[in-house]
Amino acid sequence: MKTTERVSYVRGLAEGLELDTDKKEVKVINAIIDLLDDMAFSLSEMEGNLNDVIDQVDAIDEDLGSLEDDFYDEGEEEDSDEEDGCFYEVTCPNCNETVCLSEDLVQKGQMKCPNCGEMLEFDLDDIDDECCCDSECSCDENSDDE
Repeated sequence: MKTTERVSYVRGLAEGLELDTDKKEVKVINAIIDLLDDMAFSLSEMEGNLNDVIDQVDAIDEDLGSLEDDFYDEGEEEDSDEEDGCFYEVTCPNCNETVCLSEDLVQKGQMKCPNCGEMLEFDLDDIDDECCCDSECSCDENSDDE
């Protein structure tokens, strides 16, 4: 039973008692029933508004899901390409920290050490043609630090 129906039921019970409407107690009871009726009506309106908001949020969620599929799926593919790419381990001569770099960074020829800020320069002639990535490579550890 809805709240408005319950208030109507209580109002009917009170009227069925055939109380003297001039008595103070009956006036209080009628005022309480009127208040309950107003509150039940407000609650009913809020439930309707809440259902409208829920429908709107569901529509926004669906639209956002479509946007995420369109934009983030492409990004995941790019990330997987980078993971399959070539990585090189470089040891900074200043701080002796080893950093794992992508081929793109190495081909730029120089960069600042992420640990100490020393400028690192790469001579592409000294780089082996093979990637260093194997079971001993620490790329995963260093990529989280950057």
